[in-house]
Amino acid sequence: MIVSKFIPQTEGWGEDVATWFNILAAFAFVLGGGNLLKLHLQKISSKVTGWGYSVIILVSFIATLVIGLGKFGIHPSAEYPNVAWSGPTQPEGSAFGWVYEYLLQPLTATMFAMLAFYIASAAFRAFRAKNFEAFLLLATAFIILLGRTIAGVFITSWIPPNSPFAFLRLEELSVYIMQIFNTAGNRAIMIGIALGIASTSLKILLGIDRSYLGSSED
Repeated sequence: MIVSKFIPQTEGWGEDVATWFNILAAFAFVLGGGNLLKLHLQKISSKVTGWGYSVIILVSFIATLVIGLGKFGIHPSAEYPNVAWSGPTQPEGSAFGWVYEYLLQPLTATMFAMLAFYIASAAFRAFRAKNFEAFLLLATAFIILLGRTIAGVFITSWIPPNSPFAFLRLEELSVYIMQIFNTAGNRAIMIGIALGIASTSLKILLGIDRSYLGSSED
């Protein structure tokens, strides 16, 4: 995959590897489902703290799996009208589409809404200007928050939009920070993550790190 992105002559190799990746990913999903069943069945049988949540997870997992594999409410596609399960997996009005739209999406929105309180608490602790780095974080957050509200537009409305100092308007400054500094930081983080994934994968493939294969022996 890496070589195919840098050498045009090997571009076809990447497509073949991507096909095999999808095949391996299908097996990985089966292994992941089996591991999920094993882990939570052990919690239920041992009656450990919070085993009731394991019951909810297993019931939800099995119900969603049956609905998805059964393709309830899905009609055959126009291309293969004689094949019962040839329709798309998640069309409008299907049972699986109903589960996704009215169960998964509201639960996901609820989870992220609850995270807002934790983020606010962490921000309150982090935004104390104890040193220069914390001051920069506080100042940047202050500019972004004000620049995205009507208060920021009102505070710097005295700066003419067409003047050479128009970039000092809070709404313009917040956009500049998000597009330049934030983008550069995100790309640096993603490059670091990609290098970490590549190095970890090579260690596993070469047998240097065996902890992910179920053995901690050197």
